[in-house]
Amino acid sequence: MKNLTIVTYVGAVLAGLGVVMATTNPNQLAYEEYAVQQLIEYLQTDVCTKAPNIFANFLQRNCAVLVESSHPQIQQLIAEKTQRQNFIFFSIYSTDLAVNPVIPTYHFETVGAFQNFYTYKAEQQ
Repeated sequence: MKNLTIVTYVGAVLAGLGVVMATTNPNQLAYEEYAVQQLIEYLQTDVCTKAPNIFANFLQRNCAVLVESSHPQIQQLIAEKTQRQNFIFFSIYSTDLAVNPVIPTYHFETVGAFQNFYTYKAEQQ
């Protein structure tokens, strides 16, 4: 009887966890907002500060404004270049950013669960 009680409790906990995971599985729009914020932060901290000397002063002074004003275009690009695999309890998002042939292509893989995101793969192609 004791084993049956333990199994019942474990089953109830697992069922509850499954319900919580299913209801907190973030949607595509939430991922897009996350990805936009990550990309904007990267552009502002890494790209703008490493600009060629000819453009450095201009970019450093105007980078935040340029990047922030591009928010809708960045979100549209991410929306178009992302594929979502929905596993009910969590989702995996694969994004391939290729803006133009001169700029390198980047591949990102992110898992979304419990209304949070974790990017576990980010590589330049």
